[in-house]
Amino acid sequence: MLHQAVRREFRMLAELASWAPADDAGRAADLTGHAALLARVLLQHHTTERELLWPALFRGLPAREENAARDAVAYWTSRAALLDHMLRDLSTVARQWAVAATPPSRNAFARACARVADNVDAHLTAEERDLLPLVGQYLTDAEWTTVSRVATTTLSGREQLLFLGLALEDACAIDRARLLAGLAPATRTAWRVVGRRNYRAAVVRLRGAPPAA
Repeated sequence: MLHQAVRREFRMLAELASWAPADDAGRAADLTGHAALLARVLLQHHTTERELLWPALFRGLPAREENAARDAVAYWTSRAALLDHMLRDLSTVARQWAVAATPPSRNAFARACARVADNVDAHLTAEERDLLPLVGQYLTDAEWTTVSRVATTTLSGREQLLFLGLALEDACAIDRARLLAGLAPATRTAWRVVGRRNYRAAVVRLRGAPPAA
């Protein structure tokens, strides 16, 4: 669901930025701020996978799967490093648009979002093909619980609820129920009381239309 959300949002950002008024400081702040949030989520996601998820996976792999898994993780690592570099470059291009407020700086941001979207799609497609089936088959419930408990985030509570909305937006009913059931009771309450409303307002501000669901 996280993969689906970042794919959609980076692609949408490229489109929204391409026709945004270059000298509208408020619009630039909205779009570049959303890009920064997505970048932080993806960078933290990569850190969790690199430091926690893949080591946990290897602890449960049978010997016959180890070589193939090591090759897949090595490929993932090289692509993740390239993507992380692109995400950091995107923040530089975003600041240039905020300062210059010119069509070329706006266009550079839109092109950077499109490049990130293409690389995100290729990177996540390879991960879903080569690594996630191994996680589903060999990562134990106990290991998954440990990874979930140890993983940290620098997102504020409001940002976490916003990204929860992004993840839920295109999810099927089963995935929505599974994700909400896995949240802490306080988080579910926060989503129901203020998160859903704030998410809708944020999406309308960003896209000019309410979320799909």
